[in-house]
Amino acid sequence: MSNPAVVTLWFVNTADPAQVLEGEPKADRGFGRKLLAQLNPAWPITPIGEFPLNRSSLPSRNEFYIAGYPGVAVVQTFVDDAGALSTVAPELRQGLPAADVYLFAEGTESDFAGFAHFAGPTLQRALTATRDVVIEDVGLPDPFEAPYWAGEKAEQIGGISLPFEPKDLARAAQETWIGVDVSPSGPDINVVGYAIDGRPEPRIEKPAQREETKSVEHVAARFAQRERDADYDDYEGSPDATGEQDGEEFAQLVDASVAAAKRVTRIVRRRVRAARSALIERIRHSDR
Repeated sequence: MSNPAVVTLWFVNTADPAQVLEGEPKADRGFGRKLLAQLNPAWPITPIGEFPLNRSSLPSRNEFYIAGYPGVAVVQTFVDDAGALSTVAPELRQGLPAADVYLFAEGTESDFAGFAHFAGPTLQRALTATRDVVIEDVGLPDPFEAPYWAGEKAEQIGGISLPFEPKDLARAAQETWIGVDVSPSGPDINVVGYAIDGRPEPRIEKPAQREETKSVEHVAARFAQRERDADYDDYEGSPDATGEQDGEEFAQLVDASVAAAKRVTRIVRRRVRAARSALIERIRHSDR
């Protein structure tokens, strides 16, 4: 029985991949194209978009999501059968030189999942399974696996079933080895999507040119100036024209207020992420 899955490969050449990913680096479009051309020069490679890996839909057959950062690279793609991660897609796994290569699989048609770790060319650990069947189990369990094997992370259903959900353990392995939460609540993992089936590059409509949003202070100052002018000449301007102008300036004030609120929200988010990263770093080194 085959186990179709989306497989994510991490190529790591740094002692702290989390520090790299927390900075949310931008993906290089040329990096993925060169990698795919190296794997198969005959593929017709089409860029299909740029987006965060952890906030996007999963790749379909003939699609790759790729990014290269300083000391870290990631490739995500669909595999028809990921039952044995120790042997799956060897040309892809060996496509980039890396001190450590981590693979994570999540089934698309079942509860199948798994993970594997290569130190250089040497397999250190591999586990793939469904809740009822262990397909591959190589190497000694890592410490993070202990509560899952002990049945502390899932409801027990008895029989020959595993005491955990394979997808939960695979996600825990990824967070432990890569160092960040690879989910929508984690930092953006910016990638470029590519297709190799000859489809045309999607057309992206450019947004219409928007009038620059004025600041709250600018619009408020215009209101104040109009009030002062009105004190000098109560008869200047018709009521209709004045009302129309008031409505336009009020709309500008609303736009300015919304823009200011968005700026504050972005600042707060950046500071929260920075504080979270600093706290994780302090906890990681607290035993030294």
